Amino acid sequence: MNKALRDAMNDQVRNEFHSAYIYFSMAAYCESINMPGFAHWLYVQSQEEIEHAMKFFDHLNERGERVALQAIEQPPTEFDSLLEIAQAAYGQEQTVTGQINDIYDIAVEEKDYPAQALLQWFAMEQVEEEDTTSQLVERLKMVGDEPAALVMLDRELAGRQPEEEE
Repeated sequence: MNKALRDAMNDQVRNEFHSAYIYFSMAAYCESINMPGFAHWLYVQSQEEIEHAMKFFDHLNERGERVALQAIEQPPTEFDSLLEIAQAAYGQEQTVTGQINDIYDIAVEEKDYPAQALLQWFAMEQVEEEDTTSQLVERLKMVGDEPAALVMLDRELAGRQPEEEE
């Protein structure tokens, strides 16, 4: 594996764990304001990010490359609203999409076909991630600060199940 690709994948291990850390922080905030459904949704999201990090981790190991874990910066801990959280989640997913696309570009340039296969999965996963988080943003915009609607949405989000691993 080319050094640039290995370094980018190691960076992405950190980026995926950082995403999980952000979602954990958001979940903690939601717990603190008595929105357990939102917290649950974010916990599931954080677990998906850990699984994504491990896909890169495992890919590097399977190819005989060294995983070099990096420091993870502290996530925000205070938020002004559930809408702000959803917008930040959507923005985070857009950032990850850009990161995946950048790694994919390196893999194409280097003609690294195993990496391209892995990254194709991630590219499609990011379409789903952006769609899911943008829908949450739009739903929160619709309900505004209406307490009854927020409680109903919270109850719905509590039912999110982790996705089956592919």
